[in-house]
Amino acid sequence: MKLVLAMVAASMSLSLAHAEVLTPERVFASPDLSGPQARGVALAPDGSAVTYLKSKADDVDVTDLWIADVKSGAARLLIDGRALSPDNHELSEAEKSRRERLGLRTRGVVEYHWDDQGKYILAPVQGDLWLYERASGKTRRLTQTPGDEVDGKISPKGGFVSYVRDDNLYLVPIAGGAEQALTNGGSELKSWGTAEFIAQEELHRFTGYWWSPDETKIAMTHVDQTGVDIIDRVDIGAEGGTVVHQRYPRVGRPNAVIELYVADVASGARVKVDLGPSSDIYLGRVDWARDAKTLYVQRLTRDQKRLDLLAVDVATGAAKVILSETSPHWVELTQDLKPLKDGSFLWSSQRSGNKHLYLFTGEGKLVRQVTSGEWPVADVEGVDEARQVVIFGASKDTPIERRIYEVSWAKPGEPKPLTSAGGWWSANVAKAGGAFAGTYSDPNTPPRTGLFKADGSLVRWIEENPLVAGHPFYPYIEHLRTPEFGTIKASDGQTLHWSMRTPFGFDPKMRYPVIVQVYGGPASALVEKHWSNPADQLLLDAGYILFSIDNRGTPNRSVAFKTAIDRRTGGPDVEDQLAGAAYLKSLAFVDPTKLGVTGYSNGGYMTLMLLSVPNSPFAAGVAGAPVTDWTLYDTAYTERYMGTPADNAQGYRQAQVTGRLANMRPGSLLLVHGMADDNVIFENSTRVIYRLQQLAIPFELMTYPGLRHRTGWTSKPLKHRTEATLDFFNRKLKPGA
Repeated sequence: MKLVLAMVAASMSLSLAHAEVLTPERVFASPDLSGPQARGVALAPDGSAVTYLKSKADDVDVTDLWIADVKSGAARLLIDGRALSPDNHELSEAEKSRRERLGLRTRGVVEYHWDDQGKYILAPVQGDLWLYERASGKTRRLTQTPGDEVDGKISPKGGFVSYVRDDNLYLVPIAGGAEQALTNGGSELKSWGTAEFIAQEELHRFTGYWWSPDETKIAMTHVDQTGVDIIDRVDIGAEGGTVVHQRYPRVGRPNAVIELYVADVASGARVKVDLGPSSDIYLGRVDWARDAKTLYVQRLTRDQKRLDLLAVDVATGAAKVILSETSPHWVELTQDLKPLKDGSFLWSSQRSGNKHLYLFTGEGKLVRQVTSGEWPVADVEGVDEARQVVIFGASKDTPIERRIYEVSWAKPGEPKPLTSAGGWWSANVAKAGGAFAGTYSDPNTPPRTGLFKADGSLVRWIEENPLVAGHPFYPYIEHLRTPEFGTIKASDGQTLHWSMRTPFGFDPKMRYPVIVQVYGGPASALVEKHWSNPADQLLLDAGYILFSIDNRGTPNRSVAFKTAIDRRTGGPDVEDQLAGAAYLKSLAFVDPTKLGVTGYSNGGYMTLMLLSVPNSPFAAGVAGAPVTDWTLYDTAYTERYMGTPADNAQGYRQAQVTGRLANMRPGSLLLVHGMADDNVIFENSTRVIYRLQQLAIPFELMTYPGLRHRTGWTSKPLKHRTEATLDFFNRKLKPGA
């Protein structure tokens, strides 16, 4: 066997000699190997311009705001992120937390917002707000205060800029004038206009206030965290540690209490919204009807098995339930509520067994189902009211591709594809006319963004990013490997999709080590036809086959597929990954004794679970920031899939990592964790460390001072983590290991 692997290595070295070899230094250097990409793409409300964020060519960790004229196609730098970002500015804990929840990793201009009229663009930069005025072409600084202005917005008619600072909500007139405090007395424990930890992290609601369409009122939250448990964690940085008294709502324990108010902008007077008799609920979403007289509120029960849509009279705060969704498993919040001019609204539901779109009257009466079939709608990207069509993304033909479609809500029929098949699409649709900015990639095509007419025809590229001579990845194009895709069956007969990439110079007559890349949780699927992380090429060039399989419980599938893990995390999901390993071992070109596995977050949890099954097929694994005991994790996520320890004690025991570590092969684990993680807190890993030490089972550990779960993982620490991973697998899976 050693001789065979040595021959493989020699053969690969000979092949690699004919092409430029990719190194970790180049993967994480500038410019980005994936080429110039347009991120955070948005169309001006009138469709005349496209704006987007783009990394600097000389620093992938700094992003600028760009604008491209639709008619001419000319693009220019609008706001220079480096010029406006003081290196010594320390963001507030609230802004750090918000960026962590949003997954914002770069510096400079990291987000921006158009007003509804297309006159202004608002951009927060390192805690202060900057306003670009299209008429004058000038950018001016709106705020310069000791505190950070968080969650800045432009009012719908362009009269005000609003923001939260020090837990209170403020307004400032765009035309000039004094700042107005719409609330006062806010504090870290009792804040106004904010989204609490759970709303941001698990409900994907990142704001706590909403302007009315006529900009005369603002709906706003009041968040009371006094009942939430304090979890003391040590935030360890390069120069020492700080004890952080974090309000962290662990499973089965109290959540923050959320109240909702409607404030009059002119007078400041507030009306409290009646959210019902129980305060132990989740405030999921808030939307205004187009006439500004009704507020739609999504109220989710604590057990997440019932979602009510409330219609609120904003004059009195009185509310009534006009629509409910229920499930014996869990109900997912919808981002797809789209109020229409005639008072009706679009809504997405999984009541049919797949997520589909429905049309309701303003009073909540079902008018008709708009989409149907054995496939799920992904996201509503926009509506064109003049043509009465909704534009949405969906994996209609296969879960591993996504296209953009349109369908009439007035006369539903077969959805019309607006984009090509073969890869993965996302879109941002203009507020009128149906034109959209679409971004596409596939395994051989880096992300490219273009402007498209309502019928899907290309107007022009915004960032074409062709993989030709001059592209950053072009010197390594000979090594680019197109994945093979396939399926196997789960134990209950459901189809599991897998992808496999083989190394450059692959010879099916030889045997190769395999690294299984896993996530496995409800938040993300891995087997999709899009451009891959260039860092993967390092593993391929090192002689590894890369394999992924999407187990039951992962998204973009039917309700039955997703809810197979209900109350059984660590059950069917792990079983499916083991089925994938068994499939790999059946292949003649796979070395069955050299299987590795790696993942981050839920993927880190899955890695530990797979390494600790009796007689694990995996010889080595790298687990990043893993949950190891679900009683340590937060309420909304864990209770959605597992219930509480009180009502599912056996499920929690079976899902716990530490109770099964005695099965782990000595030396098979590299454990990785950021030492300032406020999501999957470091205690998750310390429990594994302690238990393995008690069992005298050798393992390896790599910790990262100052890094949280998402933020902080910029080019330098990512390079180090990648090199540590590659070194570990080389020592465990290569000849002589």
